[in-house]
Amino acid sequence: MPESGLNPAPLGPIAMGTNRDTVRRCTGLTLLRDCVMKSFSSKGHGADGGEPTGLEHDAEVLFRIQARRNRLVGEWAAARMGLSEAETEAYAKAVVQADFEEAGDEDVIRKLLGDITAAGVDTTESEVRAALEAKQVEARRAFLGAA
Repeated sequence: MPESGLNPAPLGPIAMGTNRDTVRRCTGLTLLRDCVMKSFSSKGHGADGGEPTGLEHDAEVLFRIQARRNRLVGEWAAARMGLSEAETEAYAKAVVQADFEEAGDEDVIRKLLGDITAAGVDTTESEVRAALEAKQVEARRAFLGAA
């Protein structure tokens, strides 16, 4: 346990080396990514225009891949529901926004499952989870191929 007496284990390696106030802020409903970025910015690492640190870069890459994955799975669901091109674009953005409701993928899965079912299309939770995993792979490949 660090000298501060605060156990950083719930936040994993990101909390290591951060001050007690930053850890306390990051344990609330605030997005962990935002806390990490603000923490680095306030310490003068990367976000202030300097070179990004490895941790800051990794967090940004993960965030972008997940946002791309959510857009892709939103497009998949929109196609299943028979939405128009404009509706598909708006729906994909709504799925990306849904991921900010809580940590993890459950918020996105609930949205997709609820919307597809409400549209009268038969689906299962396992089908939605499989699509989410497939789009994760697609998003990662597209991001790393473009980088």
